Amino acid sequence: MAGRVILLLGTRKGAFILKGDAGRQAWSLRGPFCEAWPINHMIGDAATGRILAGGGNEWFGPAVWQSDDLGETWTHSSQGLANPEGEAPVKAVWSLALAHGVLHAGVEPAGLFRSTDGGRSFTPLPALKAHPSRPHWQPGGGGLILHHIVPHPQDPASLHIAISAAGVFHTADGGESWEPRNRGTRADYAPEDQRYPEVGQCVHSLVMAAGQPDLLYQQNHCGMYRSPDAGRNWTSIEAGLPSSFGFPAAAHPRDPDTVFLLPLNGDTAGRFMPDASAAVWRSRDRGKTWQALRSGLPQGNAFFGVLRQAMAVDRLDPAGVYFGTGSGELYASADEGETWRCIARHLPTITSVETMVLP
Repeated sequence: MAGRVILLLGTRKGAFILKGDAGRQAWSLRGPFCEAWPINHMIGDAATGRILAGGGNEWFGPAVWQSDDLGETWTHSSQGLANPEGEAPVKAVWSLALAHGVLHAGVEPAGLFRSTDGGRSFTPLPALKAHPSRPHWQPGGGGLILHHIVPHPQDPASLHIAISAAGVFHTADGGESWEPRNRGTRADYAPEDQRYPEVGQCVHSLVMAAGQPDLLYQQNHCGMYRSPDAGRNWTSIEAGLPSSFGFPAAAHPRDPDTVFLLPLNGDTAGRFMPDASAAVWRSRDRGKTWQALRSGLPQGNAFFGVLRQAMAVDRLDPAGVYFGTGSGELYASADEGETWRCIARHLPTITSVETMVLP
């Protein structure tokens, strides 16, 4: 499968774009874009070449940036990205998803907006904020954020979202109503008799298996999980991993049985690579067994972390896998994790990594 891979990096100080050669060996870096705003998530539309970047903070406010020329020029809009008077203001955009002609934006404090004009204006989906469990939602270490949006590939009305710290929710009617889907995921920080609540889990990453939209993988604050039924039930798949704690996960673009994961050493142990030795862990059997992929990664003094949206795959064959660190390094594998190279250094803290494959 031929194609040019474009890597889209959100960072604490703007957006960066890397363009790869045909063999994914040589990379050219451009940026920062978006006037050095904090950019939490960038996505690309391979059909049009359009790039969208969501970010902001309590000083800038929320916005979605757009570029139609691969980053040469940018515009941005915050139209509609606001809560009603009397509610806490929207601080930032934390996640974006484009599917079926609709752009969704997840924000802090946890809420969901939609745009049907490519990000020029947004309207809220108020049923999520009105969910009866809302009073029990609590901010995680990064705030009360809606950080993952997972659309169904065929059904425009079906959408999964992930909120820290509230859990996974699903809508089957385009956001008119929401159902918590957290059965089987632990909340180890809760009292022992409240370890499996309906809501209140601190989900870190949520990904959908290729070609099987009911098969989901979740990295949680308290374990790694798999669901065969669109999140209605979750089973722990952390056996064999060095830690139950981590942030990013990524699903293989074609093989539903393969998932990639970056465990960290624990929530109170430093949140860096276990034993300060970097590895991406891969399962080829839906989490029954795991393999540590280390070739080319630093095996000593690797005291870096990787944030929840900072790992991605491309759709080439073999699939490329990429992750960015809190200390500004970007690592790439062109062979599904077997070997790794550092392709960028000294960037700001990398908050997100996404791929776009152009003809």
